[in-house]
Amino acid sequence: MRLLADENFNNRALRGLLRRLPSLDLQRVQDLPIAGSSDETVLEWAASERLLLLTHDRRTIPHYAMARLLRGAEVAGVIVVPDDLPLGVVIDDLVVIVTCSTEKEWQGRIEYLPL
Repeated sequence: MRLLADENFNNRALRGLLRRLPSLDLQRVQDLPIAGSSDETVLEWAASERLLLLTHDRRTIPHYAMARLLRGAEVAGVIVVPDDLPLGVVIDDLVVIVTCSTEKEWQGRIEYLPL
């Protein structure tokens, strides 16, 4: 499974996730040509690259993802992680998602942690 972390995603969580799953294909928006782009552009990039999007943005990303789904556009999947969720829970839940599900299972889904 391939992941894309939104620009505002907690880097400590990403480092912890990579410590647990060192071979994980994890990209950060700020390291890509789409850095600084709109939420719509990030969602479009994630869909075109088949990347499950990780975000803390509970306000706009789910709204734009749902709008994409309603107009028939693809969404590779979105996981919304509350800012105040303990770091260990975030890492544990993401490890479960990555190791126990497939990319196809996340297509068109918008889910919220904790599991």
